[in-house]
Amino acid sequence: MSAEDLLAEARAEVDRVTPREADELRRAGALLVDIRPHSARAAEGEIPGSVPIERIVLEWRLDPTGDHRLPNVTADTRVVVLCNEGYASSLAARDLRRVGLPLAVDLIGGFRAWAAQGLPVVAGGRPAVP
Repeated sequence: MSAEDLLAEARAEVDRVTPREADELRRAGALLVDIRPHSARAAEGEIPGSVPIERIVLEWRLDPTGDHRLPNVTADTRVVVLCNEGYASSLAARDLRRVGLPLAVDLIGGFRAWAAQGLPVVAGGRPAVP
């Protein structure tokens, strides 16, 4: 199985939202999770209110039944996952659904599509959630 096959399989399991839809979800209280590396966030900026979480610990920080989850994460939490261009976030959103977050979605086009739409961006570089 190729990486493209894995991506297609993941996308068949998740809902994907446009940058404008993601902004509406953000304003309605959804948790925006930025899985981009620190260097990308520092260079390009971040979405206001987003939470940077390294991909390697993502499932542990957002498992609604886990001991290491972020406060207030429940199975009902709406999560929008974003990466640079919307590839890694598709896989991550699929994995979050598998650990018990059925409302996890993927941002089509990632941060770069968000920024290209002229949606809010702030200076980046905050450390990721440990």
